[in-house]
Amino acid sequence: MKPKGIDWDKLTSIIGEHRDEKWGLIPLLQDIQETFGYIPPESINLIADAMKLFPTEVQGVISFYSGFSIKPKGKYVLRVCRGTACHVKGGRSILRLVKRELALDEGETTSDYRFTLETTACLGACALAPTMMVNRAYFGKLSPPKVTNILVEYGKEKKEKLKDVRDEED
Repeated sequence: MKPKGIDWDKLTSIIGEHRDEKWGLIPLLQDIQETFGYIPPESINLIADAMKLFPTEVQGVISFYSGFSIKPKGKYVLRVCRGTACHVKGGRSILRLVKRELALDEGETTSDYRFTLETTACLGACALAPTMMVNRAYFGKLSPPKVTNILVEYGKEKKEKLKDVRDEED
């Protein structure tokens, strides 16, 4: 499954809403990212023209801020914390589990565009370590069963339990 095509009318409308804003580039990029899930590279020249900037200036802002992406992301973006508190409380094993369950590495997206896996230096929820986010929802005090349940909640199919396979062998 590929990402949906760009709705140029919608994109033009979003750009029009920000056209006369002196400092409107970042809010414009945020609106585009929120609407499309990414900033289509094909839109950079149009954005630059509307904001009276060079395309390289627009590209520079997109590449500077980690929240912006020119690659389509999954419907659900999982951000696993790699901060000190999460690391001490087992965050590395949480990341390994998510990678294994989704068959993804950091920065990758599933072929069906359901999940994107990212890591972050800190989610700011150290008291809940280890933590992760799915889009804007925080999940804390994670354990392997809790992570598996979260992934299933967001549409990952459950794997058959190892115990069930052993039962069949007997």
